[in-house]
Amino acid sequence: MGRGVKAAVIGGVFAVMVGGAGYGAYNVVSALDGDGGSGASAKSGPPSADEIEETSEKFFAAWEKGDATTAAALTNNAATAGTLLTAYGEGAHITGVEITPGTAAGATVPFTVKAKVSYEGTSKPLTYRSELRVVRGETTGRALVDWKPSVVHPRLKDGDTLVTEESATPQIQAVDRDGTVLTKEKYPSLGPVLAALREKYGDKAGGTPGVELAVRHTTAGTPDTPLLALTEGKPGKLETTLSAGVQAAAEKAVKRYGESSVVAVKPSSGEVLAVANNRADGFNAAFEGRVAPGSTMKIITAAMLIDNGVTTMNGPAPCPNTATWQSQTFKNLTGMKADESASLANTFLRSCNTGFIKLIDEDPLTDASLTEEAEERFGLKGDNWQTGIVSFDGRVPASGGPDRAANAIGQGQVQMNPLNMASVTATAITGEFRQPYLVSPDLDDRKLATAKGLPQGTVTQLKQMMRLTATQGTAMEAMSGLGGDIGAKTGSAEVDGQTTSNSWFTGFRNDVAAAAMTEAGGHGGDAAGPIVADVLRAGG
Repeated sequence: MGRGVKAAVIGGVFAVMVGGAGYGAYNVVSALDGDGGSGASAKSGPPSADEIEETSEKFFAAWEKGDATTAAALTNNAATAGTLLTAYGEGAHITGVEITPGTAAGATVPFTVKAKVSYEGTSKPLTYRSELRVVRGETTGRALVDWKPSVVHPRLKDGDTLVTEESATPQIQAVDRDGTVLTKEKYPSLGPVLAALREKYGDKAGGTPGVELAVRHTTAGTPDTPLLALTEGKPGKLETTLSAGVQAAAEKAVKRYGESSVVAVKPSSGEVLAVANNRADGFNAAFEGRVAPGSTMKIITAAMLIDNGVTTMNGPAPCPNTATWQSQTFKNLTGMKADESASLANTFLRSCNTGFIKLIDEDPLTDASLTEEAEERFGLKGDNWQTGIVSFDGRVPASGGPDRAANAIGQGQVQMNPLNMASVTATAITGEFRQPYLVSPDLDDRKLATAKGLPQGTVTQLKQMMRLTATQGTAMEAMSGLGGDIGAKTGSAEVDGQTTSNSWFTGFRNDVAAAAMTEAGGHGGDAAGPIVADVLRAGG
């Protein structure tokens, strides 16, 4: 959408409208009476059913008439509501409003809005549902509408805007690597991704703009959310690296567990094959999340130990019940048997925390060694990946004190997302860091991030340890039944204030690597593991 055209700043949108039917005939003059200054005692306690009905009816009637002042005065934030209610018609060009209330549930009143959007001679009907809540005014004691932008439209949040105008970027027809059309209707979690691709590549894909009613967000980098197309324009064709088959499997897999995200990449090229999220907030945590990755981080830590000559796959990595580093004691998962003669491979496949922590003070390791491994070998340098949309590219800061040990097992100050961990697995099994991407850099001459990758000897050991984890270790149950060359690493990350840990899992099958995270999903194999396995199964 063009940034210089009339915008309805949310926190306030509504305007002079030509009346609707519904509550338009209701007498709203009394809405401004009873401001607590008439001498009567202010009421207290929750509003009664009669007050809820009366207040909502008056609010709807004023809204239908386009009387922003009266409608806003019936809310507990008149200034903000007035701006939004005034601009509803001016910036969004919405008229002919008719509101039909539903049956109240306590203080909450659902309702349906029917109106029309008109712009430069073109009109289309608009229908949507929303709800409001009636509360007791804190100072006046009046029954008032509890003001939120979502009252005006459920897609609105604080700071958003509503606009109807010619879009700044044409629509795109995104297609997968084989030419299959990708839509948010068929692949729901791709909605934000497709919107971001349109924002960045709409003017490069060969289309022509149409006219839309859309939500404009104030958050930097967040593309507009189209609500209604008045004229379609001509969409431009945008080729992506996604695989419709793998994406479909990813969409289905994340639906099994709430607050889950997954990414699949092609290790031989860095192409992203799938990205899916199942989150109540709509956030693309698969690409933009910033949380501790738990024991999946041990792939990088194991590489650090091998590259610095501390140990090898078959070398010692004792696994005692506890390990203390600078006054902080670390433990293993409940029930894990201590093994003072364990090799690194055994410690890795069982995901023994203490085995890694016991080795982090060995020469020549320093507080910066893990950071150097992550940045120089795995390309996790922070915010320099050019995937085609916004992404967070991992963070492994040099840390002293207890965090040096915590970082080594994926806690402490380390931050990752499924995109990062899928890339880590791809680098571990190929030895080359190939920055993940969704759209070919040839389209806009983007410069992809680089890193020097891993020595072949390290790759051989990492890949074999991941194979053993998938066939004999903590990932065995989740990966059972998968053929081909397979490997994996599990993880669980503790989060302050959260009783159940986040579930992490990353794995590979032939030339597909995937990683998933489920908030409060428990052990890695419990939730994230089955998600990754389903995606790998679809990847062939």
